[in-house]
Amino acid sequence: MLSHRLRRWFLFLLVAFLAACSSLPQEVMRTPSQRIDDVAATALGAMAEASLGEQEEGAAGRSGLRLLPAGVQAFEARIALVQMAQRSVDAQYYHIADDASGRQFLRELRDAGARGVRVRLLVDDLYAGEEEALLAGLAAQPGVEVRLFNPLPARDGSVARRTLLSLHEFSRINRRMHNKLLVADNAFAISGGRNIADAYFERSEPAHFIDLDVLTAGPAVARMSAVFDDYWNSEQAYPVQSLAAPDEQGEAARLAFDARVQVAGIGAEPRAAERDELGQACVAAQLRSGKVELTLAPVRVVADPPGKAATGRREDGAVMRAKLELMQGASSEVFLASPYVVPGEDGLRALRAVAQRVRVSLVTNSLATTDEPLVHFGYARYRTALLDMGVALYVVMRGQPQAQPQPPVVASPRASLGRLHAKLAVVDGRWLSIGSMNMDRRSAQLNTEMVLIVDSPVLAAQAASLMRGERLPQAYQLRAQGGSSELRSLQWVSQQGEGEVVLAREPALNWGRRLRLSVLAAMVDEELL
Repeated sequence: MLSHRLRRWFLFLLVAFLAACSSLPQEVMRTPSQRIDDVAATALGAMAEASLGEQEEGAAGRSGLRLLPAGVQAFEARIALVQMAQRSVDAQYYHIADDASGRQFLRELRDAGARGVRVRLLVDDLYAGEEEALLAGLAAQPGVEVRLFNPLPARDGSVARRTLLSLHEFSRINRRMHNKLLVADNAFAISGGRNIADAYFERSEPAHFIDLDVLTAGPAVARMSAVFDDYWNSEQAYPVQSLAAPDEQGEAARLAFDARVQVAGIGAEPRAAERDELGQACVAAQLRSGKVELTLAPVRVVADPPGKAATGRREDGAVMRAKLELMQGASSEVFLASPYVVPGEDGLRALRAVAQRVRVSLVTNSLATTDEPLVHFGYARYRTALLDMGVALYVVMRGQPQAQPQPPVVASPRASLGRLHAKLAVVDGRWLSIGSMNMDRRSAQLNTEMVLIVDSPVLAAQAASLMRGERLPQAYQLRAQGGSSELRSLQWVSQQGEGEVVLAREPALNWGRRLRLSVLAAMVDEELL
């Protein structure tokens, strides 16, 4: 036993020593650049103008928007925008996976650069370590620049290894750029909750994420481009060449990239359906036709500053403050969807103040559908409190769709395998908040986020219908019962035809898993969930 403990201490000390040896480059050249505004003569610029049409008197300044609920269509829309761009492509993502979707996306960025398009790609560094050679190879292509946001000192190996060897800069590890944004020719933008990976575009089995993006044209795009510029030119953004090993750069890296993204099978997945869940025609086809059907509405773009990832302050960022302000102004109803819900005491007080005045509904993942079981246990601490304050609480479950009134869950063609990942709020059937922010303290105080706040009953109703439609996976509604134990005091209620099934224990949670996860969750601070 003593020998085992000594080995553990030795390993700990060794890791600490190795971590202390890791450091980031001090002298980094960052050539500043800004959005390209002269795009009226581009195909996308002309298309955006045609899609916006003649605005009514008093409606100047409105943007055009379209929700993208279908994963395959959302991916094809991104590819179409990159392929049609003539001046610039700016892309900002938390994660780009080394899978079919990720490689196809990067290949299209390469091809755009080869056509003379200026391509700027900004990726958060947490998951980029294992793709660093791929990203450095992209940066070696003509016309393409790649930067990594808030990089970890340790550069080699898996996320777990790099995190362990970067513990001496823990605050850097714990503050990530969670934004998701693509802007083409400063004319069209796609933002929302999706990263670039097969699981976000219904191209993976057996599970995929149920998410929601929004395509935007008009004045809001310029504001999103300005947000991108702030991040791109920030001191937290490092050119990938300043971080990658010498053998991951230059001509050899460029050739290795070309070989890697030409892997057979990329782009061989089924094409998008002609119409999505909202009955909208395929967005990529509309882009190529010269005009996209958009809903005009005033839009407010809210983004955390890039410096949020560097500050040591613990306070709500601009995105969380804007979302709370929207909720606090509600007069009748607030509907919320978030895959991860760990509100903390501050968030709980804010929700209580809203729930005392208006109806509040919240949909999130169940343990059976979440990809973050520890986060689920963080959320479980707040379930009874949420129910006691009157919040209608629903959780997505696995299973076949049922004919039922309207349990709030997101739609998807393969919804029985879906994991909720959409992050949105619908207020008073008029306001829609959609972006990258989860309902947790990490999004509020640590990560950077971006959100669109849209004044549109049409888009608000569409988003609500996606959450409450009948062609959806089942959802449990939670009910609070008497008892001292949270697990015994809750019931999980699902609709089965004309009746309901009531469970007294959380589905997919046996006693062994409950014990293991509850112990781990108790040892982890909420900000790490």
